[in-house]
Amino acid sequence: ILYFPKIKNNIDINRYKIQLYCNQVFVTDSVEGIVPDFLMLLQGVIDSPDIPLNVSRSYLQSDSNVKKISGYITKKVSERLQEIFNSDRKQFEEKWDDLKIFIEYGMLSDEKFYERAQKFVLLKDTEDKYYTLDEYKKLIEGNQTDKDGQLVYLYATDKEAQYSYIDTAVSRGYDVLLMNGQLDPHFIGMLEQKLEKSRFVRVDSDLIDKLIKKSDTTSNTALDEQQRDMMTSVFKSQIPAMEKSDFLVMFEPVGATAQPIVITQNEFMRRMKDMAAMGGSGMQFYGQLPDNFNVVINGNHPLVAEILGEVEASYGDKLKTTNKKLDAAIAEQRSFEELVKDKKAEDFSQEEKDKQQEVDKKVEDLRRQRTERLTEIGRENKLVKQVVDLALLSNSMLKGENLTNFIRRSVELIGK
Repeated sequence: ILYFPKIKNNIDINRYKIQLYCNQVFVTDSVEGIVPDFLMLLQGVIDSPDIPLNVSRSYLQSDSNVKKISGYITKKVSERLQEIFNSDRKQFEEKWDDLKIFIEYGMLSDEKFYERAQKFVLLKDTEDKYYTLDEYKKLIEGNQTDKDGQLVYLYATDKEAQYSYIDTAVSRGYDVLLMNGQLDPHFIGMLEQKLEKSRFVRVDSDLIDKLIKKSDTTSNTALDEQQRDMMTSVFKSQIPAMEKSDFLVMFEPVGATAQPIVITQNEFMRRMKDMAAMGGSGMQFYGQLPDNFNVVINGNHPLVAEILGEVEASYGDKLKTTNKKLDAAIAEQRSFEELVKDKKAEDFSQEEKDKQQEVDKKVEDLRRQRTERLTEIGRENKLVKQVVDLALLSNSMLKGENLTNFIRRSVELIGK
């Protein structure tokens, strides 16, 4: 008689919760090595006439009859779960959130159990609908297959915190799984190995059009290279400093109706850090790294164009002069690089070394001057601060004083 206890916050191997009996005579409650690891999460009793009495646990572990019992228990558990799934799927779905950790643990640790469980293991989406692996593949393969023929499983780990990303995906006709269990990071990795031409990506790890890329064609951004360079300094000025967090500003031609700014986090690095947080072997290095976020500016959004206009107006005529000087300095730098492209640095003449230092310093000084002024302008621009804070807010990253200031600024803007 075995049953699945509820496990809420963390995985705890329930030692001494399964008792072995021989014809109703107690033998031991120390069943490590006798009962498979994933079934150690179960509780109850096992009574068998084939279990020897009054012997050590090491003897039990090597006893052929006990080994047969171990395999038999695994088989019976999987058969019983399959039986419940087949006879009363509604009940099975209602209990899934409690059963999930046991089944995932078993599939991760026992190949034979995986083969049996893949028929009844369930995936739950953000609309609380349940699917078997085969059912879900049929659901999404028509719409969520990318240009390379990869089936893309979108998932979220927090339905509330990642709502805006989920909403964007759903508006495109995509389905999003909810993978918020303790073992889901490992379970996702296993499914990527088991399922042919399939990959899992968290819905906030990139722009939705790049998560499921349908073609190689890309739209053009309304901003040229020089404008993007300028606006990088402007937006960086309003990104708050956060402990162990780095932000990279980039530009994408998302479209005029999309958000002006979206914050994403690379799937691979975030997954490695999640593994490290769970104590994954060899993952400690990733746990020491800062969280890296991409601040993706929609170069085709009207608000971004408005901000560019305000920045250029604030800078005044001096901006054109500075940009001309910088363009000329960059052209001189490239001309010199072309001139010496076949030489190694150590083979430069003294004149060439002096020239390289001169042109590099000129470019560096002009860039620094422009960056400093653009940073000042960005810090004074309330619209820049507002759209940055909106992106942080949608990513649940705006808190404390910054959140209070955002609310006050929003009231002021509404009042105008």
